Amino acid sequence: MAGTVWMVQTTLPGDWIEPLVGQWCSNLVDSGLAACVQRNKVTSIYRWEGSIESSEEWRIQAKTSSSNKDYLMEAMLKEHPYDTPQITAWKTESSDEYADWVEG
Repeated sequence: MAGTVWMVQTTLPGDWIEPLVGQWCSNLVDSGLAACVQRNKVTSIYRWEGSIESSEEWRIQAKTSSSNKDYLMEAMLKEHPYDTPQITAWKTESSDEYADWVEG
């Protein structure tokens, strides 16, 4: 396997209803910045303003190309409801066929 796919991940508020999360994710695909976006509920435990917090969130994981990764991260940041959003990215290996599909 020699294909490369970028995974870009963020979280959204857990109190967002599914249709709102779905629209946020669909916009990333519709804009051509992500080939696929997955979403699921998670519980996050983190330190915020000196306290340990625990809250439900939506984990958003998008698959994108090398050429779109930075644009996708910028779009997520621009539309994100959090003041300090977690937006992370990492390069993965995949089959050539899947990487070609992600490239579009």
